[in-house]
Amino acid sequence: MDFKGKVSIVTGSARGIGKRVLLKLASRGSDVVINYINQNEEVIEEIKKECNGFGVRVISVKSNVSKFDEAKDLIDKTIKEFGKIDILVNNAGIIRDNLLLRMSEKDFDDVINTNLKGAFNCSRHAIYHMINKRSGSIINVSSIVGITGNAGQSNYSASKAGIIGFTKSCAKEVASRGITVNAVAPGFIETDMTDVLNDELKQKMMEMIPLKRFGNPDDIASLICFLASDAAKYITGQVINVDGGMAM
Repeated sequence: MDFKGKVSIVTGSARGIGKRVLLKLASRGSDVVINYINQNEEVIEEIKKECNGFGVRVISVKSNVSKFDEAKDLIDKTIKEFGKIDILVNNAGIIRDNLLLRMSEKDFDDVINTNLKGAFNCSRHAIYHMINKRSGSIINVSSIVGITGNAGQSNYSASKAGIIGFTKSCAKEVASRGITVNAVAPGFIETDMTDVLNDELKQKMMEMIPLKRFGNPDDIASLICFLASDAAKYITGQVINVDGGMAM
């Protein structure tokens, strides 16, 4: 998987899965765009240094992808700097867990707007440039709970299920232009989001996983890089679970 000469955007790439995806793409030769909202500039500079160490070009764009105009700014700055977009990874996501009876309207809207509308916003602005050059790859990060559901995560599950339908519809629209659109559905992955869970809940989750271990961000990054590569150019409209067998 050689990405030399490619340009990749990874939303929410200052930590967790997004950061690992960004660094793996950079390590394979892709120029990259770091997208973030709240991280301090020291964190972003460290990521830039890591990317530069691979001999690639890198820029960072602070933008909230849940906002249509800010997502456009992310795409516009990428085009201005690199002249094209080859790979878009819609990874940005948040959680606001609560039981339905206790969930506020804001918590529901915030999750839908970031996780689902953010993917729409970025894809909507990027797709124009991909269509013009008749090539490109979009990978959307869904979740296993978008397939199975999960108590206390009606907002998150809805957003990730929406990503699946969005992926399949987009794939059908742009396949004739040489663009692939796929989704990855992670299971329990060790990140900042899951670190806050208590040990009892983690043990219950472990018992549901046939491989008897949690995943790590590199498990997701490896698949995303494959789907973005020429080796996967005949794969589109698919949702691939990376969950240790949890939902099989």
